[in-house]
Amino acid sequence: MTAPGAPDSQRCQSAAPPELQQAIDEFNAGEWFECHETLEELWVGEKGELRDFYQGLLQVAVALYHWRNGNFKGAEGLLQRGSGLLRRVSERCLGVDVAALVAESGVLREALLGLGEERMAELDPALIPKLRRPDA
Repeated sequence: MTAPGAPDSQRCQSAAPPELQQAIDEFNAGEWFECHETLEELWVGEKGELRDFYQGLLQVAVALYHWRNGNFKGAEGLLQRGSGLLRRVSERCLGVDVAALVAESGVLREALLGLGEERMAELDPALIPKLRRPDA
């Protein structure tokens, strides 16, 4: 891993901590609350690009948790905020395809808005984003 004082651009290109793979596995298994807990441990104490990266992933995970539990406003708002944070991050950070997640989160948010609160449960499960690490 790159030293904590390294510039943001280098830190995002450094080796990922093992907990990140755990969070990715949880996210992709639909264990979004657990993913949030794992990412929170990584997010606390970070700054700059890595803080935005972890916080953005965390917010997208919580958005999906809210969607599954029928909280339309929570899901929609956190998808928007999480994507906003991730747009400030390199297209690939710690091996994660951030650009794909931002795009997929946008498609998901638009689909939710199209369905509205009353029909949000009808969301096509194929629209649920996955976290990808093409180089892993």
